[in-house]
Amino acid sequence: MSLVYQKKLAARLLKTGKTKVWIDPESIDDVSIVVTKNDMRKLIASGKVRAKPRLGISSGRSQIVRLKKQRGLRSGPGSKKGGVSIDEEKWMRKVRSQRDFTKLLRKRKIITPTVFRQLYLKVKGNAFENIPQIRNYIKEHELTRR
Repeated sequence: MSLVYQKKLAARLLKTGKTKVWIDPESIDDVSIVVTKNDMRKLIASGKVRAKPRLGISSGRSQIVRLKKQRGLRSGPGSKKGGVSIDEEKWMRKVRSQRDFTKLLRKRKIITPTVFRQLYLKVKGNAFENIPQIRNYIKEHELTRR
């Protein structure tokens, strides 16, 4: 038996959609004879017809993302927003000056190309805080040309 009209009527009264109307399976006969709004109001009051609860927004997907971020995933360049951080700018200034210094030493033939390559890689690996540390490292390890 079709309850399309009754569901539509109940939906108007309950102020929900037709799919959100629940009809008690045991009282389908009572609902099928309803024609007026007053009859439907009585059934709603008795609890034979009611609105299904509204569904919230699932937090499952956000939990999955949070767990992946905890594991170190989802941190690639495509997921980063905003400009370069201050720390990154400080790093670039430091490394660029140290690289320029090692290039200058190579150009003036104070160090050999082999030593230059070692120092260059150490600069890249953050082995030195500043240029004076590079000078001390060269003196301690006697890396200047003889």
